[in-house]
Amino acid sequence: LWTRPGLPSPLRPICDLRVLNHFIKEARDAEVAMKSCREGCSLSESVTVPQTRVELDVWEKKNALEQAQEVQTGLWLLKPALSLLQTSVTNTALLSHIDNSIRNLLSISAVLRSLNIQEFTPPASAAGLEGTWTVSSSTDLLQVHVNFLRGKVRLLLLDAQACQQDVS
Repeated sequence: LWTRPGLPSPLRPICDLRVLNHFIKEARDAEVAMKSCREGCSLSESVTVPQTRVELDVWEKKNALEQAQEVQTGLWLLKPALSLLQTSVTNTALLSHIDNSIRNLLSISAVLRSLNIQEFTPPASAAGLEGTWTVSSSTDLLQVHVNFLRGKVRLLLLDAQACQQDVS
């Protein structure tokens, strides 16, 4: 383990936002690749995705459990949406980006587990879930993915109790 001068102790890797920033960059790369894709890059059907808009005052009034549930719900919606995209797309350059995005979502779920952030118990269907909407284009789906990571996932990790630096 290495520390940067001036840091009292190394951040736990799971709390290091550079890891999330890397995932965000890869999600952006997928979005950019999608925008330049001309064929073999469409979504076969509409998918339900999480709302990504964050109103900070509303977010900050929620307790840690509510915030965690919102992020876990979003991850739960994004996994099958990206998996459907993975099976719909035939463009090989794009597929590797989508594979990365799915792997990164699984990593984020593992990070949340390691921070003891409440697991999400999914409902029978996404129909009754609050804070969702439907997208029918691959580009919209990948944009939602980027914005979800940049917004709610980042906020949850920034506030995670396990990631607070010990101030003595």
